[in-house]
Amino acid sequence: MLFFINTLAYFIDGYGWFCYAESEEDRTRVPRNSPYRIVLTKVEEQELKRRASKYTLPYFEVQRAKMVLMAAEGMTNDSIGVALGMRREVVSLGRKRFFQDRLRGLEEHPRPGRPRSFSPSGRGVRKSRGV
Repeated sequence: MLFFINTLAYFIDGYGWFCYAESEEDRTRVPRNSPYRIVLTKVEEQELKRRASKYTLPYFEVQRAKMVLMAAEGMTNDSIGVALGMRREVVSLGRKRFFQDRLRGLEEHPRPGRPRSFSPSGRGVRKSRGV
């Protein structure tokens, strides 16, 4: 029984029971699909392609644009995560935010917790003391 529990972890969402299998062999037999199907308008697709090809945008904006384009092509969260080098949970959250808020969902959200107490621009700069 313990082996079975360690091998498979079940979860439920609004569409019924799904199973997450630990081994690659079991994953092929047990599908896990996102309930958030991404269908892009022509304007959204053009904007996302523009963002994905920009080298001057912040890295997270380029990654999120690529992530949504791959999701619109029908790729799974697992395969998008592998292709972009990010965790499946991050891809899942990005897909959900885009599904709910469209392009606004790709913007940076406030981070939880206490605000920073120092400026990141002052990092790594050593000030010499005049003696």
